[in-house]
Amino acid sequence: MLKYSVTDDNGESMAMNVRGILIETITDDKTLNLGDSGKIFGIATDAKTFTLPKITVKNLGMNFTVVNTGADGNNIITISPNAVDSVNGSIANASADAVAGGTVNKDIINTKATSNKGDRITLVAMALTEWYIVEGVGIWASEG
Repeated sequence: MLKYSVTDDNGESMAMNVRGILIETITDDKTLNLGDSGKIFGIATDAKTFTLPKITVKNLGMNFTVVNTGADGNNIITISPNAVDSVNGSIANASADAVAGGTVNKDIINTKATSNKGDRITLVAMALTEWYIVEGVGIWASEG
């Protein structure tokens, strides 16, 4: 397995293993880091938050996928960017598109009432301070 290491702005190691797709089941809040990039996270537990790392020049290209594996109408899943970052883009839906307006420090949420098993979102750090939705299914609302 290939492995390389970089440091964040505080000089802390952010080792990253180059690997195939890894799947991780989450049952509690999760703070993501560079080592989690490329993983698919399944969550069936209600009212949990994924906290995205701050985007820097050193970690552009990070990507994370979150999949709702809970029963329909059972889970609210929140993905929270760093206070200086935003979530941008949309997810096309039959009823109405889910749109993230790019407002700094606003979460993207898989709403509980409309959640379905299999709802998912993939976010990529495409630019400094900007996460982009590159794929998704379901109703994901921007925090008001």
